[in-house]
Amino acid sequence: QAQLVESGGGSVQAGGSLRLSCAASRWTFNNNNCMGWFRQAPGKEREAVAAIYTDGVTISYTTSVLGRFTVSQDKDQNTVYLRMNSLKPEDTAVYYCAAGNPPSGKSLRREYYNIWGQGTKVTVSS
Repeated sequence: QAQLVESGGGSVQAGGSLRLSCAASRWTFNNNNCMGWFRQAPGKEREAVAAIYTDGVTISYTTSVLGRFTVSQDKDQNTVYLRMNSLKPEDTAVYYCAAGNPPSGKSLRREYYNIWGQGTKVTVSS
């Protein structure tokens, strides 16, 4: 059974930065595989943040994080990262990484991900 473990969450002030990591075990970075970052704020539904296919080139972001967040991967380390800059209070949430095989153009759709990490909490204060 594949396993994903997130780390790197914490508390920062608005304008600060964090880098989240997602270490994958028993998961192969094959063609068409995709790793996604999602977040869930209190009282809200889980939403997509970013996704990266194993080609390392096909990347998507939700509009609200464009220009502030960067997703990347290290295949040798079986790890995916989410660099978050210029953090805002509205970025406060539990962040989850997920693995799946979404069709082209649907990498931000959570229904295509079947393996999830336990989440890491990010709190941004104003």
